[in-house]
Amino acid sequence: MLEHVHPGILLAVAAALAAALRGPLRSMVVLAAPVAALYVLWQLPAGAVWQGEFLGYPVAPLAIDKLSRLFATVFLIMGFGGALFALDQPNRLEVPAALVYAGSALGVVLAGDLLTVFVCWELMAVGSTLVLWSAPGARAASFRYVMVHLAGGVLLMAGVVGHVAQSGSTAFTAFTLDSPAHWMILAGFLVNAAAPPLSAWLPDAYPEASWSGTVFLSAFTTKTAVYVLLRGFPGTDLLVYVGLFMVFYGIIYALLENDMRRILAYSIVNQVGFMVAGIGIGTEMALNGAAAHAFTHILYKALLLMSAGSVLRMTAKRKCTDLGGLFRTMPLTATCGIIGALSISAFPLTSGFVSKSMISQAAADEHLFAVWLLLTAASAGVFLHAGIKFPWFVFFQKDSGLRPSDPPLSMRLAMILFSALCIGLGIFYEPLYAMLPFGTSYVPYTAGHVVAQLQLLLFSGLAFFVMLGLLRRTLTITVDTDWVYRRLGPTIARALGRGIPAVDGAIRAASLSLLTGLGVAFARAARPGGVLGRPRETRVMVLWVAVLLVAYLLAYYI
Repeated sequence: MLEHVHPGILLAVAAALAAALRGPLRSMVVLAAPVAALYVLWQLPAGAVWQGEFLGYPVAPLAIDKLSRLFATVFLIMGFGGALFALDQPNRLEVPAALVYAGSALGVVLAGDLLTVFVCWELMAVGSTLVLWSAPGARAASFRYVMVHLAGGVLLMAGVVGHVAQSGSTAFTAFTLDSPAHWMILAGFLVNAAAPPLSAWLPDAYPEASWSGTVFLSAFTTKTAVYVLLRGFPGTDLLVYVGLFMVFYGIIYALLENDMRRILAYSIVNQVGFMVAGIGIGTEMALNGAAAHAFTHILYKALLLMSAGSVLRMTAKRKCTDLGGLFRTMPLTATCGIIGALSISAFPLTSGFVSKSMISQAAADEHLFAVWLLLTAASAGVFLHAGIKFPWFVFFQKDSGLRPSDPPLSMRLAMILFSALCIGLGIFYEPLYAMLPFGTSYVPYTAGHVVAQLQLLLFSGLAFFVMLGLLRRTLTITVDTDWVYRRLGPTIARALGRGIPAVDGAIRAASLSLLTGLGVAFARAARPGGVLGRPRETRVMVLWVAVLLVAYLLAYYI
């Protein structure tokens, strides 16, 4: 029977139970559900497990291959770790919404047809919006978030409808950019990947979630976008340039930021950029690297945000200018944050090293020197903003006078688990490589690669401390493209709201005056002796009728 159970439905059932239950029983449900779903996932056979029809079109809501199993596995690991971290979350909505969110993400990666992808895509938007909306003070951010994702959903729906109408197929296979429908599908996918020009939705929304909500949000939306790009648009050259833009956009804004969680939010965009660039390169090595990096990124980014969330919960502060010296009283949190920082920086013996290196190697193998050089430079930038800046300003800079303790047990256990995974995958990487969609003989730990990476990290670290005076945080606000719809758009709308009634009144008055004048003139002309009231010869009237008929025919055909 396990061969016919959808893991995402297990999470949805657990979400309903979690909303109704309280106390230890509720905790057992939210922790057991991801574990049970992970077990079920690995019992499912390869191929289309569920098949049927919808409106006369074939659908496959449950289909398994190596790529979908890889993403579903890490999503369920994240579901368990996030639930463990949020075990003490007092809000009754957040964890059930997060389980719906995770279950919908599973629905996307386990879907074998575009109709199921779209339905689960929209359910994922609902679940993530509720996670964000449940945080105090996040209503405005959640409204902007859902507006962006509804726009992306409309693009995706239009693309799917166009593709099905054009091809008659609902199968989710690789596309080429040969029709408007496929361009719209790509655009819908890229919205969720936080690609330009809408990258700002992510740092606008994620930092406004609760101390535990941001952990859930970091894992699913952008990684499902990476999955569907891997599935739908491998080898699309445009994605190389989109990914490189995201890489440096995330670095620049993260270096400018003062809010610790906005630093990590911009870092998500940066890291997804590596994956998108790898998908654009399109070789088996590059696609393996993008998939592996998505897997490891979910783990180390969750660890970093758990560390930041612990600081937020214990201090109620999120600005780097308000923090510092916390390693004295939060040693476990600081240690786990450092492990996450080393992993995102691709430090040897951490998970980031064994995944990110595959993408750079793929660029080198294809003789894409400019791409390889930019990715290498970006790796140094990652170490600057996430590898050093985040732990330094939060845990080690000038003492802030705060003396919080490490967070409660469940939060500590979650951080320890993900720290172990980050180090374990960095050392024992063979199981991860065995799960990748294509076979690989790639060996990350060669002397040349290890030495080159250590040199890169050493000199970027040196640059950080040399320029520490320039990088010191101040109470500033970075203006991003969300300013257009957060500030400029409402300002224009208010101005139009004030100006339109006046313009409307003037137009109405002028129109009424014109019509009144025309009516008076017509009445005068129609009086006996007037222009229209004079008797006319029949031949003249016939001529005017002919002229009007010709004019009508010209207007009709032109």
